[in-house]
Amino acid sequence: MTESRFFRVPPLVAAVVAAALQTAVIGYMVEGRASILRSGADIRLKTQPVDPRDLLRGDYVILSYPISTIPKSIVTGEGPKGGAWTRLFVRLKPGADGLWAATEASFATLPAQEGSVVLRTLPFDYYTGADGGMPDTLFVQYGIERYYVPEGDGKALEDARNQEELEVEARVSRDGTAQIARLILKGEPIYEEPLY
Repeated sequence: MTESRFFRVPPLVAAVVAAALQTAVIGYMVEGRASILRSGADIRLKTQPVDPRDLLRGDYVILSYPISTIPKSIVTGEGPKGGAWTRLFVRLKPGADGLWAATEASFATLPAQEGSVVLRTLPFDYYTGADGGMPDTLFVQYGIERYYVPEGDGKALEDARNQEELEVEARVSRDGTAQIARLILKGEPIYEEPLY
């Protein structure tokens, strides 16, 4: 009789280990989001209308921001070669109305600066302009472009967003990751995001 060279793991032990790993991964994701909401820098953003053909898919509202359109004039440094996936670092500063706007952007990390917050975009496919240089406008996303709402509440929020009465308060971590903390309708908070 030959002895097996492989160690056999009892099925119950394998199931417990798999469940523990899944729980750890989910816990890590939830804690990362909660950490930003707990200790991130607060910013307030104006939303802007979205093409009505893409207003609501399921139970979330699509959000768009003026800070998602970056003019070439505020980009410092050189851009990457065309056809490369990259991120942009965008410095925001508050305006007199309390809403934050993009004042500087760079493909390299921007240093911390008093009175400003640096957001990091999601990776995007960068293409050069027709002349081989940087395009006149870069369109970016930050991961805060949709907000899940209770069933049936989306239409009123879409209407408010399209009338430019809806704002978002977000929190930004030190590495530039943003999370929506609350929605503000006509100056009043209407949805507060729980930590967990």
